[in-house]
Parts: sequence; structure tokens; C-alpha cells
Amino acid sequence: MKILIAVDGSQFSDAAVDEVARRPWPEGSELDIVSVYEPPALPITENFVLPQTYYEEMEKASQEQARDAINKAIERLRAAQSNLRINSEIARGYPADVILDRANRWGADLIVVGSHGYSGLKRFLLGSVSQNVSSHAKCSVEIVRAKDTTES
Repeated sequence: MKILIAVDGSQFSDAAVDEVARRPWPEGSELDIVSVYEPPALPITENFVLPQTYYEEMEKASQEQARDAINKAIERLRAAQSNLRINSEIARGYPADVILDRANRWGADLIVVGSHGYSGLKRFLLGSVSQNVSSHAKCSVEIVRAKDTTES
């Protein structure tokens, strides 16, 4: 079985990793962990030019965050699952597009993603990677929900 799991370092992707880690998988199953960072965007709409180092520093920070998310997931999965072959990749792009493309190219049987559980205006403004993936994937998709512990 080929399982693709998308991680971003949030408690929601941690829940998805925990869900994969706790299950028994068939012998010879493969796990592909992907962490996607988006291209840096200007936080303003005015004609203002930021120094080139701004983009380089943002890109570097995003890559480090993605690498940390993957390393954390690999550590958790290796501790719980010794029979899985694990591959990983850090990718630049728009998360849903990259996840779907990678799943299609690899021939994934299952995509596992965490969900932030946004609704209403927040979902409209921020979008929903999990909804986009589940709507367009050519394989099964599992959306793992976790309680948001950052809100009171």
C-alpha cells in the first residue's frame, strides 16, 4: 500500500501522523511524507519594493519549517512502525496542488491530511487544503481532525 501524508508542523498534521503511526499496515507498505511551503507573498498591496534578502530569508525559513515537520514525522513513524518504507520531500508550491500531483505521479492508494477545521469566513479567506485534496484526489483520502488547543 502506498500512503502519502502531508505535514506542516501544526498540531493538526501531528494528529494525522499519529493516526498513521498507530495503525497496522500491510507488509511492504510505503509512506511518502511531503511538506509544502508556499512561495513568499507580499504582505502589502502598495508599490513598495522589499530588499531581495526578504524573499531569500522567507524562503529559507519556510524550508526549515518544512524540514522540521518532516523530521518530526519521520521520528514518530519510525518509532511506531518498523515495517514501513519511508520517503520524504520538501516541495515549493500551493499545498493542495503539490499533494494531488505527487499522489498521482506516485500512484498513492491513500492520502492522509490533517484539518484545521475552519468554517465560514475563515475557511473562505484561508481556503481548505483538506477539502480541495478530498474533492480532487484520484485515490482515497483520510482527513484527520484534532481539537485546536491554541484557542480558549
